[in-house]
Amino acid sequence: MAAETSVEPTKSNLAGVARVLVNAGKLSAKAAEELSKSARDRRSTFVSAVVAAGAMQPADLAHALSTALALPLIDLNAVDIQKLPRNIVDPKVASQYQLVVLGKRGNRLFIGAADPTEQEAAERIKFAAQLNPEWVIVEQDKLERVLENQGVSANEVLESMAGGDFDFEVTDEETAAAEAADITTDVEDAPVVRFLQKMLVDAINMRASDLHFEPYEYNYRVRFRVDGELREITQPPIAIKDKLASRIKVISRMDIAEKRVPQDGRMKLKFGAKSIDFRVSTLPTLFGEKVVIRILDSSSAKLPIEALGYEKVEKDRLLQAINRPYGMILVTGPTGSGKTVSLYSCLNILNQPGVNIATVEDPAEINLPGINQVNVNEKAELTFAAALKAFLRQDPDIIMVGEIRDLETADIAIKAAQTGHLVMSTLHTNDGPSTLNRLRNMGVAPFNIASSVLLITAQRLARRLCENCKIPAEYPREALLQAGFVDTDLDGSWKPYRAVGCSACNNGYKGRVGLYQVMPITEAIQRIILNDGSVLDIATQAQKDGVRDLRQSGLIKVKAGVTTLEEVKGVTNE
Repeated sequence: MAAETSVEPTKSNLAGVARVLVNAGKLSAKAAEELSKSARDRRSTFVSAVVAAGAMQPADLAHALSTALALPLIDLNAVDIQKLPRNIVDPKVASQYQLVVLGKRGNRLFIGAADPTEQEAAERIKFAAQLNPEWVIVEQDKLERVLENQGVSANEVLESMAGGDFDFEVTDEETAAAEAADITTDVEDAPVVRFLQKMLVDAINMRASDLHFEPYEYNYRVRFRVDGELREITQPPIAIKDKLASRIKVISRMDIAEKRVPQDGRMKLKFGAKSIDFRVSTLPTLFGEKVVIRILDSSSAKLPIEALGYEKVEKDRLLQAINRPYGMILVTGPTGSGKTVSLYSCLNILNQPGVNIATVEDPAEINLPGINQVNVNEKAELTFAAALKAFLRQDPDIIMVGEIRDLETADIAIKAAQTGHLVMSTLHTNDGPSTLNRLRNMGVAPFNIASSVLLITAQRLARRLCENCKIPAEYPREALLQAGFVDTDLDGSWKPYRAVGCSACNNGYKGRVGLYQVMPITEAIQRIILNDGSVLDIATQAQKDGVRDLRQSGLIKVKAGVTTLEEVKGVTNE
């Protein structure tokens, strides 16, 4: 017995996962001891130290432990995080021991962890929850991501936000109106307030552009638009739909008593010194009011033109046009295609002390110092046309109109462009040539279009490939030719890529990139307009002038490995 105890200390330094990996031949004893020491010094887990040092990949480590300990292994990417059980294990305990609750059956609690040998964690869970823990092995990197999303850090953020660091800008009059309308008390509404705060924070962290709160007959769901795709986030109890809508309407300066007609508003959140603006829209549906909140990112207006995705030729054409002393520049595209950001990036370049810039929008999405911004107010009869008329008496150099919706607005904007002002605006059309047709359909005379419009930019947003996980794709030559490539493009000097998906992205994509058709109005196009030519005639002439259409612009991004062929085909219609 003495001999046995004297041999034991050589292995006593190694315990738990370290011993398992050494016995399995995955690590040497020396390496394991060094990693154990590193973990102790950093106050992290041994598994974290192994992954951080690059000694083993998270997936290989998880498979090795599963085999050695005869425990099940699960891929957390295949698990809906929003549907995991909550409040069974204290979030602080989950964060401390790096574990996640996967499910509960009878008196058994299934725990996902990268280190299933942690006996202390098992005892604490057993004591606190009065359940027997059953270990399931998960990969360390995926576990960390899950804990970031639902762990103690998020709770701490919420705690701080519920205090003075997190604040909605609401005036006393609005608060009084809410109380007068028999809105439930703050105590009763506290869960609703906290839920709304959490949704807004989660949306910002996920880089979402919009939040959708949608009531249905039997359920209520919340969806975020991330990288152009709507994703269901949660399904809160249907009972909160009215309270949540009322809360949003109060802080957005809307009429809380009016539920029969759509309303628009704005709100601002303060995170300490930083503030974020939101645009809010309500819509009466069969089963309650649907609320859509758009996150307005003022930093995007300060992006350089190159960061938006403009190629050199397109950028040069755009910069040449915006530096002209007068004329009209139009940006077109569907809702959410980044028209406002493009316009503001141009305005930011032109925003100099010696220039008077005035904008009218519905509403002003991004605040820019040095620019006179006006919000449309239909109730007060401050329309786009009324604001434009006022601008012309304000000695402007550059005028930006949020959207040309009718003949009156178009007429005044064109007159401004013809009388020595640079006018920028947006239109909802598919591409550059069809924009000219749309102006004609509004009732604008062809000679006015030909003499005032300088340049038209059509744009779309395509999802950008994740640099971490994208891999080369193989397409038949015929498919590439059919997509729009020509024989000279297929010279073998480049490879298309496809989306894979990893822990750092959304299904293989991360962020978005712009596809642009930048069409200057040349003399040849002016003649076509004056001769009442068709959209096809204008498009053919634009091609002769070297203007890329949206599909061709997208194919350049495919060649550069920025996005996929499927994504370009999905956002363009050629």
